[in-house]
Amino acid sequence: MQKNTVMFVVFSTLFLMSWYLFFQPKPTEQFIQQTNKSENQNITTQSNKEVKLNIEKQETEQLFNVNQVKEEEITIESDNYKVIFSNKGASIKNWFIKEKNGSLVDLVLPEASPILGNFPGSVYEIKEQTKDKIVFAYTSNQNWKIIKTFNLSQKNLHKLDIELAKLKEDAKLPEIELNWGPGLGTDNKELKENISVTRILGYTSSMPAKLEKIKTENNPAQLYKWIAIDNRYFLAAFMPSNALNFSNVGMSRQSKKTAPMMLLSANVKQDINLQNFSLQFYIGPKSYSYLKTFNIGLEKTVDFGFFGWLGKIAMTILFFLFGITGNYGWSIIIMTIIIQILVLPLTLKSFKATAAMKKIQPKIKDLQAKYKSDPKRLQVEMMNLYKTQKVNPLGGCLPLLLQLPIFWALFTTLRNAYELRYAGWILWVKDLSASDSLMHIGGISLNLLPLIMGLGMFFQQKMTAAISDPMQKKMMYIMPIVFTFMFWGFPSGLVIYWLTNSVVSMIVQYFVLKRDEQKI
Repeated sequence: MQKNTVMFVVFSTLFLMSWYLFFQPKPTEQFIQQTNKSENQNITTQSNKEVKLNIEKQETEQLFNVNQVKEEEITIESDNYKVIFSNKGASIKNWFIKEKNGSLVDLVLPEASPILGNFPGSVYEIKEQTKDKIVFAYTSNQNWKIIKTFNLSQKNLHKLDIELAKLKEDAKLPEIELNWGPGLGTDNKELKENISVTRILGYTSSMPAKLEKIKTENNPAQLYKWIAIDNRYFLAAFMPSNALNFSNVGMSRQSKKTAPMMLLSANVKQDINLQNFSLQFYIGPKSYSYLKTFNIGLEKTVDFGFFGWLGKIAMTILFFLFGITGNYGWSIIIMTIIIQILVLPLTLKSFKATAAMKKIQPKIKDLQAKYKSDPKRLQVEMMNLYKTQKVNPLGGCLPLLLQLPIFWALFTTLRNAYELRYAGWILWVKDLSASDSLMHIGGISLNLLPLIMGLGMFFQQKMTAAISDPMQKKMMYIMPIVFTFMFWGFPSGLVIYWLTNSVVSMIVQYFVLKRDEQKI
């Protein structure tokens, strides 16, 4: 490859590295420091909204006499989840998801607990409790009553019914709000990036329905079929049975360094004595295939990135191959081979261009020596040489150019697909959605797959090296090191794809070069 080819590869690599290095989320410690800082601020320096919330909370605690009844925790557990309710506010303190490796992930962050409560100072009476249902009731000294009923489902699509009633005609009904957050929980290995990937989303009611990020506090509830808070692997989505019964949806956050909160307000009417607010809600993993079964657009929360259509095709193929192999690692390898077969004509053309460049290297050296003091003339003579020899100096770039969209599509798919979470391949590769780790040496993880991939790239560069400039040769040998460093923390499924891609390319390249040598 010539200088233009080398520069293309270098700039592509720098682009990948820049994205990976500079767009990585800030450490969780920043969130903790920001939270602690906010807690220690004097009330006079807080925003008007924070002051208002503090005053309302104090008034509520005084109104409902918090200390009269001791808080009681109620646990409801199934094969898929474990929920801990509190009788204070009829709220949720913890919502654990049971993952396929047996671990528990709490989707309620400590700083957010409790959530989905109403009137945090009020102590509800537990009217009914079964293995999948709990009913809370509270009677206010302001002559109104509220009943909250949680019906839980093994399928993670649950239901919440709120009944608000006047006990006297002149009673003034309170506002009803349901909040989740700030933030949505995840496991420890994802905490580092969790703040930056947490979103508040709305699925529009207008046709064609589409998924939107909600970035403001006040949005009419009627605009959306459902709203949600999500992160990379988990989702909490809320679907009002009747959007007219809710007035506002929104997002609230203290700063860009803190996680957002999802807001949902009921449309309480003072002239109606008995009102009901009902909604379904999904709390669980963002499994694309599973969310699609609900047929309400929840699967759209799975982010397939800029080349989303390619990512969906790749995921469909992976699901199909998984049905045959029973292993996502082997499915990735088979899919990579299929891709290589599809682009084989272009790959052959690229390798032929590389071989042709190798053949004319002596003539290029002669031109460089002859016109070393006249760069413009050298450029003209080299272009004439390419033309007479029918060689395209950029011909070797075409497969790489085609691989970039596939690379990004697979990167996003393998990183965001919950199905690949804790899906193993062989031996030490236990999770295709995370980097592989053979062992730890002095606190540093030894990831074997990127090392193997780097060695493969080195031998591939050795096979195709057609560069006479010593500096360019050094640059080409540095590339495997750069790629190894860049892939070090990538999902092992993506490294398997790139490694398989390199091996197949080397095999094809070997036969192309061998055939050309026999013709000489």
